Order: sequence, then C-alpha cells, then structure tokens
Amino acid sequence: MVEHDFRYTLFNPQHTLIECRALVPGRYQVTGNGGSIKKDDVLLVSLKGSKTLSMRLIVQTVRHLINPQGQWVAVASGPAFKELEILEWQVKCDSCEALLDFEFAVDSSLGNKARQPAASARIHELGWSSQGERHLCPNCQPTP
Repeated sequence: MVEHDFRYTLFNPQHTLIECRALVPGRYQVTGNGGSIKKDDVLLVSLKGSKTLSMRLIVQTVRHLINPQGQWVAVASGPAFKELEILEWQVKCDSCEALLDFEFAVDSSLGNKARQPAASARIHELGWSSQGERHLCPNCQPTP
C-alpha cells in the first residue's frame, strides 16, 4: 500500500488529478495522470470548493489507459457524504486570544446538529483542544 498525493498543486503537473466524482456515498470514481496506482493504495485528493481540505480514498480497482499515456481510472472508497458542505469558522484561544480560521467538511443532509461535532474534530486535527465552549491553541495547552 502506497500513499499518492493528488492534492491540488502547481508544483507537480505530471502527477495530477483530472476528476473525482461520487458514484454513491462512500464510493468514488477517480481519474488521474501519473503515479503507479495499484489496488489498496491511498489517494489524497483535494475537496472541491476548499482551500485546505482533502480526503483519503482507498483504491478498490484501477484501470490504466493506453491513450493518453499515463492516465488511469480508479474506483475508490472513502468518506460517505450525501451532500458535502465546506464551512469556514473561527475560534479564539481562551488563554492567549490567538485566532484560528479553519475550514471543515460536513454532510449537510444531517442538518445543523452535525456541524459542531465536525468542527470539533477539525479543531483537534489542527492541534487545538476544546472543553465545552473553551478552546486552547497548541502553545497554551498543558504539557503532559
């Protein structure tokens, strides 16, 4: 199993993601160029409409195309969103008042109740801690 980074970048144009579309929630068709993609490999792909978010997809099947050379089509599994929504929120450290502007992805079909847990999970991914309504940046967290 190899991890391939297909997040949007202008630094590696020979290794690009052409299309990623949902077939059904949790199952995606990915078309790309470059890399040596195999079954069970992991693809990191940018989320459409996001500046910083990506998702991990696990390749189930892959078909390498003869023409154009280097292009492939894969079916992969990943997060199951019915209606993907990218939101931008901001939190402030309750100790030093540092601000964190962040994006997170949520399944909007689950309603507003899904926003807070998704935002909390993203804050933790970025190294912040939260207890109820209190937030602490990485610099203000107690050392274990």
